[in-house]
Amino acid sequence: MENVTLQKISIFQASTQLQLLNLTVDHFTKSRIKDVPNSTNSASKMNRVEHLLNPITSTPTYKKMTQEFDFTNHSHRRHNPLTDTYVLCSPHRAKRPWQGAREEVKKTNLPEYDPKCYLCPGNIRATGDANPKFEGTYIFTNDYPAVKLDQPDYIDHADADKKSDYSSDSQTKTSDKPELDIDLNLTIKTLKIAEKSLNSKKSLAQRLLKTQGVKGKCFVICFSAKHNLTLPLMSVPELANVVQTWLNLYNTLQAESLTGSPFKYLQIFENKGSAMGCSNPHPHGQAWCLDMIPSEVSQELINMKKYLQENDSHLLGDYVQLELNDKLRLVAENDSFIVVVPYWALWPFETLVISKEHLRSTQDFSEKHKEDLAKILKVLTTKYDNLFNTFFPYSMGIHQAPLQCEEDVKDVSWFHMHFYPPLLRSATVKKFCVGFEMLGEAQRDLTSEQAAERLKCLDGEKHFMDL
Repeated sequence: MENVTLQKISIFQASTQLQLLNLTVDHFTKSRIKDVPNSTNSASKMNRVEHLLNPITSTPTYKKMTQEFDFTNHSHRRHNPLTDTYVLCSPHRAKRPWQGAREEVKKTNLPEYDPKCYLCPGNIRATGDANPKFEGTYIFTNDYPAVKLDQPDYIDHADADKKSDYSSDSQTKTSDKPELDIDLNLTIKTLKIAEKSLNSKKSLAQRLLKTQGVKGKCFVICFSAKHNLTLPLMSVPELANVVQTWLNLYNTLQAESLTGSPFKYLQIFENKGSAMGCSNPHPHGQAWCLDMIPSEVSQELINMKKYLQENDSHLLGDYVQLELNDKLRLVAENDSFIVVVPYWALWPFETLVISKEHLRSTQDFSEKHKEDLAKILKVLTTKYDNLFNTFFPYSMGIHQAPLQCEEDVKDVSWFHMHFYPPLLRSATVKKFCVGFEMLGEAQRDLTSEQAAERLKCLDGEKHFMDL
């Protein structure tokens, strides 16, 4: 009888403890109710159960704190060592719906020859000059150039007057002193004081409104006599002829720069498609030869020189090895060149064509290099067109050694080509560089690795027009 009584007491105590535990759990749950979804669907019920079983680890705060960084989902900045700038990468934004502007897809059915085209063989251009009946490539001086040779030198007269005044003052003050005394007294400290004095006499306009005169020559390069071709639709021998034309122009202008012409840099480029401002569909590019080195190129040369001094190796040489090892951003390669979506790319499907070995300019090209460049350009541009089954617009340009420069600048130069295409999601949706990108810094959504994977999987041999 006594044992039965003890068992009843034990059962009562256990029941009481269970009720207290339930009350404690209920209180604990209510205190964290803000972290528990309040819905009747099955997923929410499962979340509530998970939260009751794991009240700490199931909260959004805990998950956020313990989540590993994901390059495909979390925002980050990527450094561009060529320009020493950053690109903000926001991969999660690629999931947003698009209701903005769309480019019109224009179906092209161009003739092989257009009698109204200013670039077709034998036709009269806008200025009245006639094109010869060329068959391959054809170069002529641009009828509406951005820069000209036949213009006067720019002289800042106000600045010249200030220097003249200072020079006169110096001569007046020191005219009664022996020449030897002048040489002894012109110490570094004196020169710095003189320079500061000269700068203090400058007006606000002289300090802030700086001008440089620019002289040069602009060329139009017809890639083919056929009006209806683009680079991916040309044969490898035809593309090799384009490469040879670039090389010939570089050599010619460099020779002129050594015999009195002021040329310092040759910028070769192509704007393809109306989305990039190209007003004539005839396959052509341009070349601007200037008496100075443009800002973008100058910045690259400065940073490549700095990298060489700090690491005793070339920036683009190291980058080629890195990309060949990783293969995460590698789109195509052959014996002489690689194509990558650069780690720091701004445009969605931006690419770099880089020589595998140290070729400073087209002057260093062998026959093998010319053929390999032609082949890889055909592969890349074919992949571009096949991405959205459209004639893919882009701006493309060559960066290479200046025509005139110091030997150390020439040695840090490394032949490469930039391709900047604007299309983002389809043939009708393009990227805009606006807002934060104009006021803050460059920004992209799709990661370079994702873009490279899409391009890599595409056929680089057969064009969609041939299917």
